[in-house]
Amino acid sequence: MNKKTVCSIAYGKGRIPLTLDHALAEWHIIQPKDEPPLPDPRSAFMDACRNPIASPPLHKIIKPEDRVVIVTSDGTRPVPNYLLIPWILEELPAPPENITILIGTGSHRPNTEDEIRAMFRATLPSGVTILNHDAFDPAQNVHIGVTAAGAPVVLDKAYVNAGKRIVAGFIEPHFMAGYSGGPKGVIPGVAGIESIFHVHKYDLIAHPNSTWGIQQGNPLYQTIVDMVDLCPPDFLVNVTLNNDKQITGFFMGECHAAHQAGCRHVREQAMVSVPHEFPVVITSNSGYPLDQNLYQSVKGLSASARIIQPGGTIFMASECSDGVPAHGNFGAALQQHETVEDIDTWLHELTSPLLDQWQVQLLVQILKRCTVKLYSRLAPETANACKLSPITDFQEAIHACITSVGRGAPVAILPEGPITIPVIDSTP
Repeated sequence: MNKKTVCSIAYGKGRIPLTLDHALAEWHIIQPKDEPPLPDPRSAFMDACRNPIASPPLHKIIKPEDRVVIVTSDGTRPVPNYLLIPWILEELPAPPENITILIGTGSHRPNTEDEIRAMFRATLPSGVTILNHDAFDPAQNVHIGVTAAGAPVVLDKAYVNAGKRIVAGFIEPHFMAGYSGGPKGVIPGVAGIESIFHVHKYDLIAHPNSTWGIQQGNPLYQTIVDMVDLCPPDFLVNVTLNNDKQITGFFMGECHAAHQAGCRHVREQAMVSVPHEFPVVITSNSGYPLDQNLYQSVKGLSASARIIQPGGTIFMASECSDGVPAHGNFGAALQQHETVEDIDTWLHELTSPLLDQWQVQLLVQILKRCTVKLYSRLAPETANACKLSPITDFQEAIHACITSVGRGAPVAILPEGPITIPVIDSTP
């Protein structure tokens, strides 16, 4: 009797069971180290706030008369805002009417009222102002300078004009900047579109060091750091999360020092060695909220593409409840050209920056290397138009692919998607 086990893949707000037939394939399940949540996160938060990294305690930085802006991530990120923001407010001597929460949308659409309620869960005191950043509104943003390398720094006026600035977020591996969190909360979080275009330039994206887990020698990350240093936050509140989106650590204080401490922690948890490339890789986009659209799903594809054999097949489970999405240029850019090669040529020939071109560029590089089969809520014709192969039966499609490769083939599974970053072990 064949031995079979079950592995579950993150998908939307649930999971997809996948039966692993050990007579069919050699299965390699690649997951981050299992880290338990903090037993008392509120107490841990207060301790980190009062004993921060390379910074005075938060309550000593803020004065009662200060106008304070708290920047946090938008609804596509699993930042536990319903916990963090109320806890931050408890530490501030400034009254609620002096506090503005600025949602760092980057170039994304604004969060709806329902999404904002879901983010904060009615835990905020009356008097606190909540604003969506708008990168495209010249009246909302201000040019504050240019870095030594020529990067224009345009930031939200609410952030720039605040008496004190606090940036909240979470740290995980990032497919371009090495790690999320830290200065990324400012740029692209609350940056004007000019700055967002600059930090996503074709040559920065194409650089081999602009990738997962690399900061030293990463030109994209260094560009962000240089830009943020023209108007830095006064205090950073970053968390790390486990597979269940529970808080495992706080990294708070001076922006760069606290962020680097968090990155070291994440590196130990999320970067996993694998022995070789695989002809088949099965992945997710970490479930909700990251798998709300195809645009964000490029992150999970990018993580799995690190270990796919040229000509191999990636199976992506991403719900895409918000579609491609409909806003922005990502879908249009993919759908208006016949082939991946046509898109690549068009990207090279662009004479002016285009919103979302960076995500198109990354997806094109993946599709030039392998086939991507997508299990999602997208209409099949939409997935096809985006140069992906839609599937309706996740288990059956995987079984058929492995059979065509050859029974006993090595298959990698990343159940949590880009929360785990595989690294091929080059040790002889």
